[in-house]
Amino acid sequence: MRVLVVGSGGREHALTWALARSPLLTALYVAPGNAGTAQVATNVPVAAMDLVGLVRFATETAIDLVVVGPEGPLVAGLADRMAVAGIACFGPSAAAAQLEGSKAFTKQIADEAGIPTARWERFDTPASAEAFIRHRGAPIVVKADGLAGGKGVVVATTLDEALAAAAAALAAGPVVIEECLIGPEVSLFALCDGHDTLLLGTARDHKRVGDGDTGPNTGGMGAVAPVPGFDGAAAMDTFIRPALHVMARRGTPFRGVLFAGLMLTAAGPRLIEYNVRLGDPECQALLPLLSSDLLPLLVLACTGRLGDARLEWRAGASAAVVMAQRGYPGPLDGAGAIDGIERAGLVFHGATRLEGGQIMADGGRVLTLVGLGPDPGAARRAAYDGVAAIDWPGGFCRRDIGA
Repeated sequence: MRVLVVGSGGREHALTWALARSPLLTALYVAPGNAGTAQVATNVPVAAMDLVGLVRFATETAIDLVVVGPEGPLVAGLADRMAVAGIACFGPSAAAAQLEGSKAFTKQIADEAGIPTARWERFDTPASAEAFIRHRGAPIVVKADGLAGGKGVVVATTLDEALAAAAAALAAGPVVIEECLIGPEVSLFALCDGHDTLLLGTARDHKRVGDGDTGPNTGGMGAVAPVPGFDGAAAMDTFIRPALHVMARRGTPFRGVLFAGLMLTAAGPRLIEYNVRLGDPECQALLPLLSSDLLPLLVLACTGRLGDARLEWRAGASAAVVMAQRGYPGPLDGAGAIDGIERAGLVFHGATRLEGGQIMADGGRVLTLVGLGPDPGAARRAAYDGVAAIDWPGGFCRRDIGA
């Protein structure tokens, strides 16, 4: 099969790495890719949001399957355009991708499906949002209704913080304001073919930039998989299958990866949000544990035949530690050459580029160091051994991933 992966981050490098191992593969391309994907596939200079260019390349290159990593192209309708061109695409239609494209849409689906989630309201004006915040009090959660690169959520601990967050978000569009749930978070991933679904695994992401969960939210600073003591199979019946049923009933069946972000509260698990793709860095932690061939699984999801699929996993645990450029998620500093990658074990590239034979940092989240082991502690130690092998003065990481 001839496959095109869309995206340029650590998630897309992990997908490319996994697909490259399939005996079914005959050609593998990544658009636009990074310095890591170039080592196992052919990078194509087409941006992930250039939908016309992606369809043109897929058509001219006789691509059999397009695998979309980031949410932006899916919400913008890349899967729909590929369908018109007669090319299979692993990822939901634009209508189904509203599960990530709109927080309010997700809440509506959850309410219709009877999925437990936080109490919420949607607001279009500062006055109505302010009145609600003052009535509900703090702590309270303010979410930009649309896409925000994983950073559009503010858990406000004071009224002033909540009011400022709502005003900032409303400058770009509607906001969803909801009660603040308390507890550890779990990421639940499911392969979906529109009707059937298969548990792809669980992971725990570390969102805040600093040790001890301090500082601003990021796209993700590390992850561990699987989550000890969490029953992912049971959670599928509460958080995935009811949503798939409602989406199919509405005439917008969901195909692709459905990612349920859950909060394990004292009253039981609650849905925080849906994403319509694999997480980053959860993907980098999950895929190295998968012993099944990924490529036929994605084909079965695209063709409505997941009932025929079986997943096999390696025993043990995985830990993924992100190295980011100094200053992230704010103004960046510390770009430069990166050495030691070849000594660091399993490394997935994010924002990297090749310049004169040298790997260079290219902003934001740059590398994900992955450690595997018989238990979470061993996996964590292996991941940080990888970090220690990297020579990059301009980079940093959290030191408590999985602790």
